[in-house]
Amino acid sequence: MGTPEFAVPSLAALLHSSYQVVAVYTQPDKKAGRGQSVAFSPVKQLALSQELEVVQPDSLKVAGTVEKLASFAPDLMVVAAFRQILPPEILALPKFGCLNVHPSLLPRYRGASPIATAILQGDEITGVTIMLLDVGLDSGPILSQREVSISADDTTGSLAVKLAQAGAQLLMETLPLWIDGRIQAQPQEESRASYSKVIIKGDGEMDWRLPALDLWRRVRAFDPWPGCYAWWHGKRLKLGKVVPLYGEKSGEPGKVIALSPPAPATVGVETGDGVLGLLRVQLEGKNEMSAEEFVRGQRDFIGSSLF
Repeated sequence: MGTPEFAVPSLAALLHSSYQVVAVYTQPDKKAGRGQSVAFSPVKQLALSQELEVVQPDSLKVAGTVEKLASFAPDLMVVAAFRQILPPEILALPKFGCLNVHPSLLPRYRGASPIATAILQGDEITGVTIMLLDVGLDSGPILSQREVSISADDTTGSLAVKLAQAGAQLLMETLPLWIDGRIQAQPQEESRASYSKVIIKGDGEMDWRLPALDLWRRVRAFDPWPGCYAWWHGKRLKLGKVVPLYGEKSGEPGKVIALSPPAPATVGVETGDGVLGLLRVQLEGKNEMSAEEFVRGQRDFIGSSLF
């Protein structure tokens, strides 16, 4: 059971193992792009390429869903970013339970956006957890965990790739131990639990009153979605890549200033604490380009204010 790209390595690993994948569950198809053509999830694309049966229920609580799943007689179910809550009747079906590949070191960052939240919090280490699902939100007992480093250049997109690969590897190491009864699931420490919130499109709008360090983390955390942006002359200016400059004295939040060497950027924006150097930007209706190139084409950018 999985939907986005994060789940693909786990499915691929299972397909290249001695285990038999009898069915794949993924979210219903959605329309995407300007033409609103139907788009298959990454998990469905892989499943179809391997001629697997694909099931796409709108909800796991509708009539007949449990019976359909039971007809596959699964010994075990693997869940990776499926994006639906499994009801108790389904959790009870497989002999070896339902294992979840979760991209954080539980009980830290349960919930919808653990990868982005780790970057927002400035963590240097995150990881993956193989857990036994229960009726709670990522609250089930833990089978295994593996740490993954977060680099200064990591975005949610790049970190998700690392965690997906680590999760698939850990899953394949954990499965035989779990099935043979050589490991025991350990309850999570509820006192250490924290939660990640659902990210919405509006979260990407910049608040220049925040410190440059926090804004740098936001740009990385919201890449590729929803993306961070500001407003300039009534148009949306997307911030592709930025760098916090601690030594620069900040003044009026949102004011665009020129920067001199040895600063790694030629243009920056004043914030509530420090300056946020701009490296890559994209003005609404235009292609992404270096901030230096953008300034050459927009002479009034320096000295203006972003909102």
